[in-house]
Amino acid sequence: MALLKSQLESLLFVANKPLAAKELAELLESSPAEVETALDELMADYVSGASGLQVIKNNAKYQMVTSADNAAIVQEFIKDETSGELTRPSLEALTVIAYRGPISKLDLDRIRGVNCSLILRNLLLRGLIEEKPDKEKDELYYSVTLDFIRFLGINQLEDLPDYERLHQDDTIDKMINREELAENPTV
Repeated sequence: MALLKSQLESLLFVANKPLAAKELAELLESSPAEVETALDELMADYVSGASGLQVIKNNAKYQMVTSADNAAIVQEFIKDETSGELTRPSLEALTVIAYRGPISKLDLDRIRGVNCSLILRNLLLRGLIEEKPDKEKDELYYSVTLDFIRFLGINQLEDLPDYERLHQDDTIDKMINREELAENPTV
């Protein structure tokens, strides 16, 4: 049970959305009942300790969140994080999303060569990008928002410099496909 709780804690920590017990059970090749028991124990562990985190449950979905006791300091941090200047890595990711979007996180990671989870979270918090699920591929796709376009003072993405050339650049597609084949040679 300790391993299952540890695995669930890790998944809830990296997820940026609530996860259903059934989904977690499938990921961990465990029964939904075992997962729910482990999640209930995990919730109790966080309540009994003086942790800055907690696990919450709503309609059989679970999410790791910050403790309500720390709401003021978290809000201040998020305010600073969402109102300051964008970092160079954030600007790079935002540029890729603007020119190549909608784009999956995996493809964005491949193009940039690093994990972009935190950057995506920050851009989502700022309202510069949005995510849309593709149920067929079971992936999230990211694109820029109307607020982003409005902030730049353009009417549409096609007004970006060299948009047509960069949006259709097959060099990036070839690179992504090559990395995809290297990771999964059965494709």
